Amino acid sequence: MSKFGVLVMGPAGAGKTTFCSALIQHLRLNKRSCFYVNLDPAAEDFSYEPDLDIKDLISVEDVMEEMGLGPNGGLIYCFEFLLENLDFLTEAIDPLTEEYLIIIDMPGQIELYTHIPVVPALVKHLTRTGALNVNLCATYLLESTFVIDRAKFFAGTLSAMSAMIMLEIPHVNVLSKMDLVKDSVPKKELKRFIDPDTSLLDDDPADTRNAVVASQDRGVDPLTPGPLLAGGSFKRLNQAVAQLIDDFSMVSFLELDVQDEDSVGAILSYIDDAIQYHEAQEPREPKDEIEANWEDADMS
Repeated sequence: MSKFGVLVMGPAGAGKTTFCSALIQHLRLNKRSCFYVNLDPAAEDFSYEPDLDIKDLISVEDVMEEMGLGPNGGLIYCFEFLLENLDFLTEAIDPLTEEYLIIIDMPGQIELYTHIPVVPALVKHLTRTGALNVNLCATYLLESTFVIDRAKFFAGTLSAMSAMIMLEIPHVNVLSKMDLVKDSVPKKELKRFIDPDTSLLDDDPADTRNAVVASQDRGVDPLTPGPLLAGGSFKRLNQAVAQLIDDFSMVSFLELDVQDEDSVGAILSYIDDAIQYHEAQEPREPKDEIEANWEDADMS
């Protein structure tokens, strides 16, 4: 029996847990079942209590105290420990039916998705190649305020592309927190970031600002951030990153405003398509729906 899930990823502060909460609320309003899994061993505050929490197995705080590790080292240790105790996931997820959407809230350390093999190993366990047979889709959130700094935006887009290549599962890439930029960035300008390409750097407003910084910083230590960011080498690096993203032509974004129910529903529809959720649901005859409504009326 197939199961269906979404892996919510992205850098710290991108709004992953907020999106999970909005998604759960939307599913409940539409009378759909969900199972919320928190895999961030440092997370504390939730709008909805997780159905399964990695902190019941291990926490970053305990690892840092007992192993003498820092936050990042502690997080990696937690995931390595999880991989050695996958029954923790299997026993909770295995009984779920195909009616459930499994929502997995991940930590914000992007190295877990880009160049450390722990999350790819976890994905293999969850998906068809593993024990649980979950049709899994990754949703990668990137904060929309990155569009104001195009170098930062392309760095974030590169991390999304790296995750796509590493995990080898369907991806939905999302620009989150659109409510923060919709009044300051014109809609026509925002649309240019939906399918990013090198043309975004051709008229980068930062070039003008950096030229001013460079003229003001003459005689200043060349290793200070101002001259470095204003230099030709930094611009060529950004152009090379943008060209790499353009060459692969893998990354495009959807816009998300968690305060807008329609926006959350639109993201969910893309997730459902990616995991083929609706194709696995039992069709209901109109007669069945009428009888169900009559039974509800009799009970009331």
